[in-house]
Amino acid sequence: MTRNAGSVVGVWGLLILLSKPIAAQEPPVIPIGLDAYRQWERWPYHRIGVRAYLRSTYDRRGGNEGADASHFLYQQADDFNVALDLEGPGVLYFTRYNHWHGSPWHYEVDGTDHLIRESSTADPTHPVKDSVFLPEALFPRPLAWTWSDTKGADLSWVPIPFEKSFRLAYSRTHYGTGYYIYHRYVRGAKLSQPLRAWDGKTAPDTEVLKRVGWTVSSDLLPPPGTPEAKKLGIREHGGMTNLPPRKTILLAKLTQAPAMLRAIEFAVHRDSAAAFSRARLRITWDGREQPSIDVPVALFFGTGTLYNCDGREYLVKAFPIRVRESVSRFYLSCYFPMPFFRSAQIELVGVESAIPVVLWSIRDMPYTGPLNHVAYFHATYVDHPAPQPGKDLILLDTRKMEGSEDWTGHLVGTSFIFSHRANLNTLEGDPRFFFDDSLTPQVQGTGTEEWGGGGDYWGGRNMTLPFVGHPVGARDAKSAKCEEDKIESAYRFLLADLMPFGRNARICLEHGGTNESTEHYETVTYWYGTPGASLRRSDELKIGDAESEKAHGYHSPDASAPYEITSRYEWGVDHLHGREIYPAHTDYGRSTKGTSEFTLKLEPRNFGVLLRRKLDYTFPNQRAEVFIADASRGQQGQELEWKPAGIWYLAGSNTCVYSNPKEELGATQHRVQTSNRRFRDDEFLIPRDLTEGRSAIRVRIRFTPVKRPLFPGHPLPELAWSEIRYTAYCWVMPETAVKD
Repeated sequence: MTRNAGSVVGVWGLLILLSKPIAAQEPPVIPIGLDAYRQWERWPYHRIGVRAYLRSTYDRRGGNEGADASHFLYQQADDFNVALDLEGPGVLYFTRYNHWHGSPWHYEVDGTDHLIRESSTADPTHPVKDSVFLPEALFPRPLAWTWSDTKGADLSWVPIPFEKSFRLAYSRTHYGTGYYIYHRYVRGAKLSQPLRAWDGKTAPDTEVLKRVGWTVSSDLLPPPGTPEAKKLGIREHGGMTNLPPRKTILLAKLTQAPAMLRAIEFAVHRDSAAAFSRARLRITWDGREQPSIDVPVALFFGTGTLYNCDGREYLVKAFPIRVRESVSRFYLSCYFPMPFFRSAQIELVGVESAIPVVLWSIRDMPYTGPLNHVAYFHATYVDHPAPQPGKDLILLDTRKMEGSEDWTGHLVGTSFIFSHRANLNTLEGDPRFFFDDSLTPQVQGTGTEEWGGGGDYWGGRNMTLPFVGHPVGARDAKSAKCEEDKIESAYRFLLADLMPFGRNARICLEHGGTNESTEHYETVTYWYGTPGASLRRSDELKIGDAESEKAHGYHSPDASAPYEITSRYEWGVDHLHGREIYPAHTDYGRSTKGTSEFTLKLEPRNFGVLLRRKLDYTFPNQRAEVFIADASRGQQGQELEWKPAGIWYLAGSNTCVYSNPKEELGATQHRVQTSNRRFRDDEFLIPRDLTEGRSAIRVRIRFTPVKRPLFPGHPLPELAWSEIRYTAYCWVMPETAVKD
């Protein structure tokens, strides 16, 4: 029972029929700032030349001290406790704080300090009901929410661009927990608008606010049959099916392609909701051997169950996904854009009991852009019935996906059950995400409910917002109304703050504060991906290895002799219950207070280079000026034309200052903590205009010390630039997902 409305007609249809999408030689435009929301339908498009990072106040020693609060890079003053310190251009896309703790917050953009407050700041021992960020006009809903709505956290998705530098500091340090997501762009990347520093005056426009907080689906996608839908070529397929026990039903096989699937919608009777939540949605793109979506229905739509304990209209009221209950039915809707190039096969897989009268609707539209500009949508499900003590849960490892070791794409969200027993204690676990061979997590969070947009376990309450939510789950097992009410789940969607990768992604989650929880997890990871790499490793220099140094023309007259380092990366606890989890390893490197030079091979057809450095993080605030010269013809020293590439700066060290007074307005503390994790991978983006068309470059790194103590009056430690390994990755265009 299928209907097809809004077929392609007229001149538009003729153009589509005559055109044939091809592979592009240039990357697609990257929506930045508020454009990420205005152009949300570009979710599937590759982000070539973008890096995303999540930094936080996590316990540097791998534990869960103070619930991962108040570990600062340094303290400039008692009311200026720095949690994030960046040089060079970028955009801060997301901030999360626990309640009002830390406010007023300093947002120092290109050297100009802006004080951001929460309305409970004036008297934090008597917090204000229905609190807001101040200035409220700059941080409006639905881009900013406080603990009154989130049940425990102050959240902001208001983009804060910076051209030269950005620092985020806390004025108060009691329970100063937080995490922050920002993007870096290689110079020469195709951005939707010039990057201009935030002025602290201009409010987000109403168009963006309306889009993020949409009320009816027509705000996102024109209804079938309307003139606008016909103009876009939107096609609708739908009907009704009965889902027999343990049987697979083919809902549709779409073959008008290339196309973009734009909506998936279901409706089921309330009496069938429990069974339907456990049925599986399976989607296979272009006849591939494995489905890219094969997940329990409820988790795909952002909730662990369709049990609605308190009769709310919406279990999930997120931007891309919604679950609504009426008097008689549940309505499930997903609006993630999903490209395909030959076919899309959509199936439902039944469970133990029959599910009668499942209403379904699928909408798609022609895609006429370059085939290698967009990626397949994935929803990867993993069941974790018995988490391994001491080891993170692996939600996604793209190196093991669908027969391809390399993938180009971006992470856009997670939906997960973290307990089937209404146990909230497991929420102490931190997210840790690794991209493109990095051994340091580019994402290191402070807890599971923080990732899901809450704080203090949401106080056991439920909430749903555009990008975060805790839609289901009782306060505790004792207060649960039934077994379904004990299922605890959360979701986190990424749009402006999505996380690109060019080779691989490993998405991990700590289960419990030190990976000791025994709860049964179920996880879905949403991501876009194309088989193949857009970041290709072109060369590697091993410092301290005489042969490698010679081959790369390494020259650093002021460098130390190679020295041995035995240490660890930041991978969680080293030991658990007397058992070593992550043993230390040994490497060799040098430190310098002068200049280092070396040559790296490149792929000439590149769009910029990611230069990764393994370093000894003992030395604080490592900063250097980077210069690049063309070495394609093997030029020597004085013949090279050096051009500045930017500042390479890594704030902090493996020593931090911990300030977490017990009192709300307690005095700033100066507790020095040094972790045993000295190894760190850090990244620098070399501009496209200095790398494109070159088979080799000469890199000059000139150390520029930052003479800043850990806090005022503390002795200044030894300052130096550390280098253990340099690895070059070239951005290239990904290949098309399908071949002619």
